[in-house]
Amino acid sequence: MTTSQRLYEAARPIWDDCLSHPFVTGIGDGTLPVEKFQYFMLQDYLYLFDYARVFALGVVKARDPELMRTFAQNVDAILGGEMNIHRTYMARLGITEEQVFAVKPALDNLSYTHYMLAAAESGGPMEIVAAILACSWSYAEIGQALAKLPGAAEHPFYGEWIRGYAGTDYAAANQALIELMDELSAGAPEVQLARLEDIFVHCSRYELGFWDMAWEMRK
Repeated sequence: MTTSQRLYEAARPIWDDCLSHPFVTGIGDGTLPVEKFQYFMLQDYLYLFDYARVFALGVVKARDPELMRTFAQNVDAILGGEMNIHRTYMARLGITEEQVFAVKPALDNLSYTHYMLAAAESGGPMEIVAAILACSWSYAEIGQALAKLPGAAEHPFYGEWIRGYAGTDYAAANQALIELMDELSAGAPEVQLARLEDIFVHCSRYELGFWDMAWEMRK
């Protein structure tokens, strides 16, 4: 069993809860109230800056130039790519980036990002990828599952979000992270593999908590 398979199996029950979460199913069937989605997008936009910082710590921690480039490319992909989905929706909702930065991150958001950053600070490239991969992979799973629902990807409001996370570009970027996880952890001792599993599962639990936070619009 590869490391990525081990992580996937460990987090699968949590991801199943994410897939059946009312926030996620509401995106899929188009019934999610727009104000809940707006709250989520604002919090997720703030989250992505810290997500990019975790990748940036990979640049600092890596000793191999090619690995440094990989982490740096992912920072650029988040700041200049994934965040474009958020910017498009903010424009549709009449929200400026200045207004976003006036929003305070919810406690669940802070707890999640601080955990990822702490795992990255105390670990190395393997721990950094494990922390990052839980978010990336779970969104790929959600995007692909929602895209299979009849008409979901064509929904006039939520369709763009679904297509973004179900698209081939996002899938390729996520697959690259899966392969990087397996490459970095090849031959790692059991104690380190167990640590990677802990990080991955904890971050998956934080992902589920993020959906709870958005559904309840926690302050």
